[in-house]
Amino acid sequence: MHAVAPVTPVGGHSLLLFLLQIGLLLLVAVLLGRLAALVSLPPIVGELLTGIVLGPTLLGAVAPDWFAWLFPQETEQFHLLDAFGQVGVILLVGITGLQLDLGLIRKRGATAVRISLAGFIIPLGLGIGAGLLLPNAMLAPGSQRAVFATFLGIAMCVSAIPVIAKTLMDLKLLHRNVGQLVLISGTVDDVVGWLGLSVVTAMATTGLQMGGLARSIGALVLFVLAALVLGRPLVRAAMRATTRTPEPSTTIGAAVVLVVLVSTATHALGLEAVFGALVAGMLIRAAGKEVLTRLAPLRAFVMAVLAPVFFATAGLRMDLTALVDPAVLGTAVVLLLIAVAGKFAGAYIGAWTSGLDRWEALAIGAGMNARGVVQLIVAMVGLRLGVLTTEMFTIIVLIAIVTSAMGPPILRMASARIEVTAGERLRLTEYEATLHSDVRPAVERT
Repeated sequence: MHAVAPVTPVGGHSLLLFLLQIGLLLLVAVLLGRLAALVSLPPIVGELLTGIVLGPTLLGAVAPDWFAWLFPQETEQFHLLDAFGQVGVILLVGITGLQLDLGLIRKRGATAVRISLAGFIIPLGLGIGAGLLLPNAMLAPGSQRAVFATFLGIAMCVSAIPVIAKTLMDLKLLHRNVGQLVLISGTVDDVVGWLGLSVVTAMATTGLQMGGLARSIGALVLFVLAALVLGRPLVRAAMRATTRTPEPSTTIGAAVVLVVLVSTATHALGLEAVFGALVAGMLIRAAGKEVLTRLAPLRAFVMAVLAPVFFATAGLRMDLTALVDPAVLGTAVVLLLIAVAGKFAGAYIGAWTSGLDRWEALAIGAGMNARGVVQLIVAMVGLRLGVLTTEMFTIIVLIAIVTSAMGPPILRMASARIEVTAGERLRLTEYEATLHSDVRPAVERT
């Protein structure tokens, strides 16, 4: 019997580059984040710009040899960064779920659905219309116009939970009703968007089959029911059991395990992993205030280290030098206007039909307008399938970054004009209590 040879660990030059990449991305993200804060912008704006500064757009143009050495175009090397970033975004969305008010979701769930559907259908239609009218030069060779137009429509209507969550945290708006509505509506948008991406991917490869779509919807319903019926009591019991130990590390470890495993489950079902992370955070929240208090160190580490690196990697694959072509620049401007107008119009109509005022509608539109890394992922899928050209890929990624950067100032301005309710004050008090509570071991406190 022959023993199986161990897999060679990452080492040598690959490990050197990976560590250097993480350190440099975090350093520049923190510096640009602080710079953004100095001009009254949330840190996420600077973090998103990090990839442009260190990517092919700036570093690659100014010092191409340095860029080629630091970020070699090798699949394995990029996958190391991707894996690190995915862990960060899963935990970021998980801790976001910790702050979602389940009572508000039950009370305003129908409102969120109306807002998300209007904010999805209108930009979807505008995007498909634009895809049908764009010149042939914007289409990839061999790409079908209908598939291209549908793909562009999906890219125009998605929202990005990670970006929305980070923006609301940076602006201290997650405790506000409008912030919670933005996140809930964005979650519905995200789920429908991933189902739509599955449809258009099938159209581009094997052709659309209703059986595949039915399986995706069935998996979604099954997961939600399992989370409500089985997941909630099991997670509550498991997390409360960890509070019997004096150290918060046990609670932190258990929370991370739950978030990662639930994310794995949704990914295995063909759904997005971050959707599972959000649900896991909501289930953990139901375990009580003591659990939330013990998770304060995890929240701080994710926000200070993991999240900035994840957002910094978003711009590493885009090259804005493609915009020097007037045709490409003109297409980018038109599609950006369509994307912004469609999302704001959809959110406003959804909010208006739900009885919200104009400032609440504007805030919701600004929050859901952030496409972020979700649109980046959609663009990468389109590039891989041969549906998008390199120029269209750059345009879509540019829209993702611009919409993510323009949202926070509008969101801050609109939310400042919305009256703070008693429920919001209570929610803020509870959240601040979890941040400032003493989580030292019980032996030290006595």
